[in-house]
Amino acid sequence: MARSTNNGPSMVDVAREAGVSLKTVSRVVNEPDAVRPATREAVEAAMGRLGFRADYAARSLKLGAYKTVGLVFFELKGGEMSVLSGISAAAAARGYAITLVTAREGESLTLGEAARRMSTLPVDAMIFNLGRMVDDFEGYRSPVGLKTVIVTPFEQAGCTTVSDDQAGAARMAVRRLVELGHRQIRFIAGPEESLASRNRELGWREALAEAGLSAAEPERGDWGADSGYEAGARLAADTGCTAILAGNDNMAYGAMLALRDAGKRVPEDVSVIGFDDSLPGIVPCSQLTSIRFDHALLGQRAFEEALDPDSAPRRVLVRPALIERASIAVARS
Repeated sequence: MARSTNNGPSMVDVAREAGVSLKTVSRVVNEPDAVRPATREAVEAAMGRLGFRADYAARSLKLGAYKTVGLVFFELKGGEMSVLSGISAAAAARGYAITLVTAREGESLTLGEAARRMSTLPVDAMIFNLGRMVDDFEGYRSPVGLKTVIVTPFEQAGCTTVSDDQAGAARMAVRRLVELGHRQIRFIAGPEESLASRNRELGWREALAEAGLSAAEPERGDWGADSGYEAGARLAADTGCTAILAGNDNMAYGAMLALRDAGKRVPEDVSVIGFDDSLPGIVPCSQLTSIRFDHALLGQRAFEEALDPDSAPRRVLVRPALIERASIAVARS
């Protein structure tokens, strides 16, 4: 891999420019962590001055890897951005790059098509961030020699799946409300197609059943604060309701405003919990109790699984934390 293009500068040129051996330049390209920082910086500066680019096809032959992981996002909005940040940080820490592919506008991308597109690119493994269900989820299998890890709350027979423990998070929130004496705990769900919303609703139902409590039909929103306000206005008229678990912080915040506009006090009359812990830094002095997910750890776990070609398919769940603030209290008598 002495030359990046047929006419471009070679590693010999870089070595001469930096005043180091050809072997040192090769190590900077192939094993940068094995080179002293000062030397590495001098060589990289010489590469920059000369416009040198490594031949990564040759590098993959030499090392048996491209040092790149393919990342496919079926949706790229809202909470997916924090997942992307977590995976990117994990890749950077290991000296890997990311090749990102996203679904086209209005496209119903399948796992098989995503794998086909990604397999034409120089990547060592693939991570699929699946924000919604796809038609070929159950039957999908990784291409030979190209492992797939799927970020999804569901198990998949042929691939390792990694996820925040969405259902477990909802169970954690409901159990805390039950400890505080709440018996009529309502749920504001997100969009029906959302996997996160489905699993948060599942956890809410499971925890209520565990406590011997019944589940009223959930309200439904669209993740936005306005839809939370509308759901909160309807729940304000529910005289039995003493607690609300909302599918995300935006809807929880909207519900809190609606309750207060209806003359209900939070938390004295109705306790409220959200998900994602996304309001600090956006809403001044936010008092909302919320579930915090560790997306940096999720990204790290997904990345580690992708780089382990020999591990059998399994389900990996990343435990969340309940961040308790002033929006919950002992249930009213």
